[in-house]
Amino acid sequence: MSETNNLAPNDLSSFWMPFTNNRQFKKNPRMFVAAKDMHFTTADGRQVLDGTAGLWCVNAGHCRPLITEAIQKQAAELDYAPAFQIGHPKAFELANKIAELAPEGMGHVFFTNSGSESVETALKIALAYQKIKGEGSRTRLIGRERGYHGVNFGGISVGGIVPNRKMFGTLLAGVDHMPHTHLPEKNSFSKGEPQHGAYLADELEKIVALHDASTIAAVIVEPVAGSTGVLIPPKGYLQKLRNICDKHGILLIFDEVITGFGRMGCNFAADYYGVKPDIITTAKGLTNGVVPMGAVIVRDEIHDAFMTGSEEVIELFHGYTYSGNPIAAAAGLATLETYKQDGLFERANDLAPYWEDALHSLKDAKYVIDVRNIGLIGAIEIEPIAGAPTKRAFSAFIKAYEKGLLIRTTGDIIALSPPLMVSKSQIDEIVDTIRETLNEVD
Repeated sequence: MSETNNLAPNDLSSFWMPFTNNRQFKKNPRMFVAAKDMHFTTADGRQVLDGTAGLWCVNAGHCRPLITEAIQKQAAELDYAPAFQIGHPKAFELANKIAELAPEGMGHVFFTNSGSESVETALKIALAYQKIKGEGSRTRLIGRERGYHGVNFGGISVGGIVPNRKMFGTLLAGVDHMPHTHLPEKNSFSKGEPQHGAYLADELEKIVALHDASTIAAVIVEPVAGSTGVLIPPKGYLQKLRNICDKHGILLIFDEVITGFGRMGCNFAADYYGVKPDIITTAKGLTNGVVPMGAVIVRDEIHDAFMTGSEEVIELFHGYTYSGNPIAAAAGLATLETYKQDGLFERANDLAPYWEDALHSLKDAKYVIDVRNIGLIGAIEIEPIAGAPTKRAFSAFIKAYEKGLLIRTTGDIIALSPPLMVSKSQIDEIVDTIRETLNEVD
């Protein structure tokens, strides 16, 4: 067996793992060595049910044949082509496919390599657009408390997760934050959209009053705040944000890195909520997590505002070496085709009521203080250990892994987002395993 295929690496020290307590992990590593459909295979041969679609990204399930074959073929045909002043057909084909899925009037796509890069790109486009329009004073960006928009400087600046921000200096200037929408005292154990809290959108009006609309370029929110623990917008909240942005000439950006491509039972959360933003950021489900790729989708009028002046001049000085990479584009096309052939978006929509009922059956489980759901997303919030926040949830993560289930924890919240091919019996298995796990942790 070659070194690259060794299932038991003999030295774990060199890899500084992301978002991981490295010392704890390396004392007792958890290694996946294979995957198929709904399951990972561990180094010791156990099957682990994927309750999180990897990291919110493997929406079609693992190692799907169309995607695998497309990558193999593309690697042998055209491995790389530059995206600066040169093109290749699949990037244009994929952009067209994405535009067909996007809300009407959002027909232009800029390719990136991750959700973090998609956010940076969206923020830069928003700032440049305001300048092109003759409103260069609009330089302020508005995010939201507990928001997650990737880990680059723009993303953590508009983001609102404290550990992601506190070590990295003053971040971008001219950023403000709206309050989050989590109201446990009023909305605990809500099924779908909570009833209370639409008024929180009015906090944007207070920010406008403080800074003046003429200084604000864009507002960015996740339609459903995923990484912070699945915070679902109250009924009417997103529409109120849209109305306030329209009133003041502010761009509205939806970060749909998690909610895009079927997670809500439709193309995008914008469709689910019936609210069209000016810019949508995507990644994750675009290529089923197989090859890094992201995409920023913009309203036609934003794109067209850049397409003026001399044709010999670059319209937007921004991009990446791997924008529209051929292998990533091939993976994206095959992923979208897999979704279509298998009817996975429709499947997610059909399964959502069953998913909701199954999750809420945990209301009486040990330590559970809230359950939240929307689409095929869910969260079980558990009571923290006094003086040791996150410890109980992390213990649950380890225990569930040992029982053959992959969950994700954030704070003292178990977050769930299974591949869209999940079956009802596998939903039952997820819920039963979580109940057993909570009974066994301290």
